[in-house]
Amino acid sequence: MKIDLDCYYSLSSPWMYFAGPQLQDIVRRHRVRLVLKPYDFQAVVPVTGGIPLKTRPEPRRSYHALELARWREHLQMPLNLQPRHYPTAAASDPNWNKYPGWMVIAAQQQGLDAFVLSHALLRALWVEERDTAQADVRIEVANENGFDGASLQALESAAATQAGYRLYTQEAVERGIFGAPIFVLDGERFWGQDRLPFVDRALDRMRGTGPG
Repeated sequence: MKIDLDCYYSLSSPWMYFAGPQLQDIVRRHRVRLVLKPYDFQAVVPVTGGIPLKTRPEPRRSYHALELARWREHLQMPLNLQPRHYPTAAASDPNWNKYPGWMVIAAQQQGLDAFVLSHALLRALWVEERDTAQADVRIEVANENGFDGASLQALESAAATQAGYRLYTQEAVERGIFGAPIFVLDGERFWGQDRLPFVDRALDRMRGTGPG
């Protein structure tokens, strides 16, 4: 039985970056089909009850930074708490974090390992101080990870890519997605990379290898 694990997120989420190694391990061990679903975070989250970081009160913003630092140490994964190319105010280009999401969708539609590309783009933003809103940067990151970056970048605006993005955004509203990442397994939501152990246990139960 092939099991789908849907992942709703934004290509600007540090938590999805942190999820990378754990998520890859779960997908490989359980042989599930990971479906990456970048969605319009800025449009959906205010509707579904989330609070975008830029609109949170200062105590919550500072706590967010504290949690990032804690998880960085706990997971032993490098991360810049204030990456150079993460807007701290309203971005001049409202699509700044959509472009890399479109590239990931294009890769997935081509049958490529979109997870590798997704993690590389997140790492570029949060670790390598690279501006993934720029087409040339996305092309470079894709090329460095074994993809044809120019071809994928050209597909970002393709009808199929844009239709996929609109579909995932609509699904996010309908499924009550209010953050990033949120994993959906058999209709059940799991919010955040720290909930991946619960995803792992749920997959054990589905396969009959764990406690009921």
